[in-house]
Amino acid sequence: MKNSKLIKSLVTLLVLASQFAVSPTASADRIKDISNIAGQRPNQLVGYGLVVGLDGTGDLTTQTPFTLQSVTAMLSSLGVTIPPGQSQTQLRNVAAVMVTAELPALGRPGQQIDVTVSAMGNSRSLKGGTLLMTPLRAADGQVYAQAQGSMVVSGAGASTQNARVSINHLSAGRIPSGALIERSTPTAAPSEFVQIDLKNSDFTLMQRTADAIVRRFGRGTVMPLDARSLNVRVPTDPMSRISFMAELQELDVRTVPDAAKVVLNSRTGSVVMNQSVKLAPFAVAHGNLSIRVNQAPSVSQPGPFSGGRTAVTSNDTITIDQGKGGLSYSAGSASLENVVKAPNMLGASPQDLIAILQAMKASGALKADLEVI
Repeated sequence: MKNSKLIKSLVTLLVLASQFAVSPTASADRIKDISNIAGQRPNQLVGYGLVVGLDGTGDLTTQTPFTLQSVTAMLSSLGVTIPPGQSQTQLRNVAAVMVTAELPALGRPGQQIDVTVSAMGNSRSLKGGTLLMTPLRAADGQVYAQAQGSMVVSGAGASTQNARVSINHLSAGRIPSGALIERSTPTAAPSEFVQIDLKNSDFTLMQRTADAIVRRFGRGTVMPLDARSLNVRVPTDPMSRISFMAELQELDVRTVPDAAKVVLNSRTGSVVMNQSVKLAPFAVAHGNLSIRVNQAPSVSQPGPFSGGRTAVTSNDTITIDQGKGGLSYSAGSASLENVVKAPNMLGASPQDLIAILQAMKASGALKADLEVI
């Protein structure tokens, strides 16, 4: 009886271990996440307009004459004429603004889009204002949308004669669904092929994408053009075409490791790197900084029935000295994380860190692309 219970317990443990065992599976992305359909892209729109109804926080028209000129032109179009002697009227409730929006791909007349309104003059706050009808133009100079509505400005502000306090940025706001599309962008006539453009140019990713399409739709469906673009043969019937494209965009493609890259922010000193970054043995001397990174290998043993593998890990220790000396590393003992961490612990400036990494890149020790933003 005891033996049977023991056998059942062992069987249960083996079943649980098989369920929770870690199996190395490659991640995958959908085609719609890694590519775009050629010709289906958004377009930027911009316009100049006026915001009215401000509580005394508008432009000082003596310093921003274009605001008064715009008000005069608007009133003239509405049949109101300002006498010549009052052309220098001070308006405190009006502000000149720039209005920006994004016309979505395949946008149709009557569709609503969001707009962003930003002060152009010296207005202190646009809170509570209303944007008057503003035409939005594209790069070709044509009007594609009209914007108008009450603004949403997150924040608050208060001021006296000698002091002023504000929360958040009050010189810009948004109007949700504040513009109506008046004209759609020109679209090409449907053809036998649809061009798919990968977001990242990569021959390996292109090969895997083409293989995924061939496995689902058969040979003769796809024709790669280069490392970024490929043509896909689609049905000519509208309903079949939509079903085909919906299924095509949901196909999974095995991901490709990104190219090794290190991104430096020269203003904040932050460093971001991906997992493909590698280092070669090197030695560096920078000013009076002396840093040593030592590696102590250790063995990581997984638990029983976990399905894991025994692996060798490293415990890096950092010794920092601000006296004389060089920054030295032995072969295979330094990681880029420690290279970045050590100067930061010393209080080195972002320029010092950037100079060190740029020198490592120039010497060939840093096996990655270096981008400074």
